[in-house]
Amino acid sequence: MRLLIAEDEVDLAQALTAFFEHNKFTVDAVNDGLSAYEYAGADAYDAIILDVMMPKMDGIEVLRRLRADGCSVPIMMLTAKAQKDDRITGFDAGADDYLPKPFEPDELLSRVRAMLRRRAEYRPSVLTFGDLSLHPDSDVLSCGTGKSVRLSGREFQVMELFMRSPKTILSADKIMERVWGWDSDAEINVVWVHISNLRKKLAALGSAVTIHANRGLGYILETQS
Repeated sequence: MRLLIAEDEVDLAQALTAFFEHNKFTVDAVNDGLSAYEYAGADAYDAIILDVMMPKMDGIEVLRRLRADGCSVPIMMLTAKAQKDDRITGFDAGADDYLPKPFEPDELLSRVRAMLRRRAEYRPSVLTFGDLSLHPDSDVLSCGTGKSVRLSGREFQVMELFMRSPKTILSADKIMERVWGWDSDAEINVVWVHISNLRKKLAALGSAVTIHANRGLGYILETQS
């Protein structure tokens, strides 16, 4: 497994590199955001670990640019910022997981392995509903209008869950359990954030499919009448 670590604390970056290499990862480590963005765009990684506070370009901006470029690699954010709003900002920008400092290396390893397992598990054949097609080989959601959009890792997993159970109400708790897992310290509002992002993308595609909220019950994927 190839891993990119972007951490401006040189000693920590070196320690994490040694730790992951001991656990059979191949690691590239950089110490600023611009280098992280360039490395991520120039080579293929199985996962990326981004510190938020970095020189030249902060981790959130790196994340936004990578997702805008179509990068669907699982990305873990590391930061001393542990407030709820900061976590939501990271998830909204396309992060797959978020771990505040200080942390135990074993927990980080466990989180990275969980990201990789989820990505490996979520590889079905092309799913279709209404005018939509979800392509697991490219993480692309396409529409009969001829438009398409690449989804982040979590967006893909949420959309796949809906397309496997269209016209079925899914509670926020169920989505949280199936996509993030109960061992995650993410809060339930990350589900709302990702559904909001998917709604915007469905609208941009011009799709007749929508994610409708049923107050007090959950969400349902259906075609607009």
